[in-house]
Amino acid sequence: MDFGLSEEFAIFADEMSEPLAERMRPRTLDEYIGQKHIVGEGAVLRKMIDAGRISSFILWGPPGVGKTTLAQIIAHQLETPFYTLSAVTSGVKDVREVIDRAKKGRFFNSASPILFIDEIHRFSKSQQDSLLGAVEKGVVTLIGATTENPSFEVIRPLLSRCQVYVLKSLEKEDLMLLLHRALENDPILRERKVDLQQTGAILRYSGGDARKLLNILELVVESADPGQTLVITDALVEDRLQQNPLAYDKDGEMHYDIISAFIKSIRGSDPDAALYWMARMIEGGEDPQFIARRLVISAAEDIGLANPNALLLANAAFDAVMKIGWPEGRIPLAEAAVYLATSPKSNSAYMGIGNALSVVKETGNLPVPLHLRNAPTQLMQQLGYSDGYKYAHDYPGNFVVQQFMPDQLQSTRLWHAQHSPAEEKLYQNMLRCWGDRFKEE
Repeated sequence: MDFGLSEEFAIFADEMSEPLAERMRPRTLDEYIGQKHIVGEGAVLRKMIDAGRISSFILWGPPGVGKTTLAQIIAHQLETPFYTLSAVTSGVKDVREVIDRAKKGRFFNSASPILFIDEIHRFSKSQQDSLLGAVEKGVVTLIGATTENPSFEVIRPLLSRCQVYVLKSLEKEDLMLLLHRALENDPILRERKVDLQQTGAILRYSGGDARKLLNILELVVESADPGQTLVITDALVEDRLQQNPLAYDKDGEMHYDIISAFIKSIRGSDPDAALYWMARMIEGGEDPQFIARRLVISAAEDIGLANPNALLLANAAFDAVMKIGWPEGRIPLAEAAVYLATSPKSNSAYMGIGNALSVVKETGNLPVPLHLRNAPTQLMQQLGYSDGYKYAHDYPGNFVVQQFMPDQLQSTRLWHAQHSPAEEKLYQNMLRCWGDRFKEE
């Protein structure tokens, strides 16, 4: 007598052993929740998918917002081979092997196989270099996923070959849709009697992370008596999570809230709060490089010209962490955090480049005035290139009034001084040079 499982029952048993987040993974774009700005009707990525051809791109966003799922849906819809690598476990050899398989498996005039690399920010420079040729020649279409800013983590040659799409944390409406869909459609949960009375805690703890939301829901359901109606309230969710806090601590739901609190404490000149939030990140297992990067950004954005030494010290702290490692690296990080928090603040440079980018977008490619153009050839000289340019060092104080902006923007102001002691000196120098042009109203 055969007591073995039937094939159908074995498949069903495998599905039931999967976590809820995996069972609820969308299979099509119509099932996909959130990110309407890139995959909604008429959105740029949706148009490419519907057209059947996509170019290489990188998905940048927090955990649990659907980066891996979106890549799998695209490969399924385009009916193209799908290769996946994890930057944590794969090396250059693995990359080359996948590229070789992609070359051999591609048919004439068919869409390029998709190579999905999770956590691409963890790839070393040599690993990223090994991708360049295959991406440029179309041997594979690269889809990278990262929680870190690609500008810092992806080498420039590879970044220039990829479009970057920013994925956002899921909104309350998205999370509520996912919550009800799980309770109604999941083969296990729909057999349970669940009364969803309150959702505030489960939404708060999920932090816009779909995976975390489903993990919390599964934890709450599994901890209840299956024979009784489960009434989900905020108090119940908080009680259950306290029983298993480690499941939601490391890189947990407060990750982005805590880094926000850390930066805002520095901006608000509160060194005690800055140290507290840094300690929370350290205890939560945050990557020290992530903290160091945010310090460098804060030094440039929030302290800026009020104390230019802040950027130097933040960079030095970053270098020190890379050299001495952990746990000693917490000391230069703390030094930088306190120094930044106690420094005078100015975001005039940050606002200035923002103003400049806005003007460029509005006005386009305005011509460079002739006297500012380079004149390396005789023809250019005859055309008036560089004619009339005044060399500042030939004049008293190494300054002479002349036009540097395009003709249409001669009176446009982009940088506005903020009058901390250090920046006031810069402002007064501009007044001496330019007079009323820099005079604040």
